[in-house]
Amino acid sequence: MCNFPKFLLHPVKQYQVRLYQPQDFSNWNTFISVAKNATFLFHRNFMDYHSDRFDDYSLLVFDGEKVVAVLPANRVGDTVYSHQGLSYGGLLVQDEIRIKDYVLIFKEVMLFLNSNGISNFEMKNLPKIYNQTIADEQDYVAFLMKSMIYRTDVYLAIDMQKKYKPNRNRTRALKIASELGVEVKEETKYSIFWNQILIPNLNDRFGVNPVHSSTEIEKLATLFPENIKLFNAYQGSELKAGVVMFINQTVAHFQYSSGGSDRNDTAALDVLFDFIIKKYSHKKYVSFGSCSEENGLKLNEGLSYWKESFGAATTVQSFQKYQTSNYPLLDII
Repeated sequence: MCNFPKFLLHPVKQYQVRLYQPQDFSNWNTFISVAKNATFLFHRNFMDYHSDRFDDYSLLVFDGEKVVAVLPANRVGDTVYSHQGLSYGGLLVQDEIRIKDYVLIFKEVMLFLNSNGISNFEMKNLPKIYNQTIADEQDYVAFLMKSMIYRTDVYLAIDMQKKYKPNRNRTRALKIASELGVEVKEETKYSIFWNQILIPNLNDRFGVNPVHSSTEIEKLATLFPENIKLFNAYQGSELKAGVVMFINQTVAHFQYSSGGSDRNDTAALDVLFDFIIKKYSHKKYVSFGSCSEENGLKLNEGLSYWKESFGAATTVQSFQKYQTSNYPLLDII
């Protein structure tokens, strides 16, 4: 009888994870175009405009030669974020992914991070209105990995599958604006709105500047002409208010909105919001963004009322913290 030597067998990993490199530009963007939970913010042309501000730590996941998931991310010390320069983030996957594969992929991502000295992974979750179809796999792995929700923002949006119906205050304001001859124009030069209205208002009210400079937003609008739009409201030749829209497959989102000091008298912002809501009525949602302050602990009541007066309702954006060492908790298959 032959005695064969005993070997410790290690199963071959199905998924391989590695850092994004500049030569991955085309593969990354091709995958973004078909992922079920991606928007144009994850395109490398958008992410890379502020690459000098962040230590990029984006990941690609492969099954053989095929990209099956990507993670937009940056690193600070022993923590990786998804992504501090973006409004939201997460593991981006295709529609046909099975829950088993999602769990295995997320495990490999956490193992990769842990093996490279990353103790914590923080995710600024994608609000679910941006998903192009059902995509709640992340909720399940968050539960399995015992992640901690450290912040939740109230996020308001109009469900455009319902009849658009602003309240009486908004209807009254729109009548006033009509009598004053306030008109809306789509434009491509951002500097006037930035310098005359947006920057002064943000400085006066919050002591901050816009995240994007007018030069940056104009460059991004040139790169993404179908996704970034500027609409201004005028009374005669005088600029009264402006909004910058980020347009995605399912959502039209108010990225910036601001009116002049007489905005309440002219109702210029009311006109702009009404115009946008009607213009993008074919989208699933029109998003007004967050009404939360102090990391979700305080609700801006005035701002939430303004948005709700157009018919917006509440969804949430949650922020989660993972310990990468918990990756064995995903051994459930």
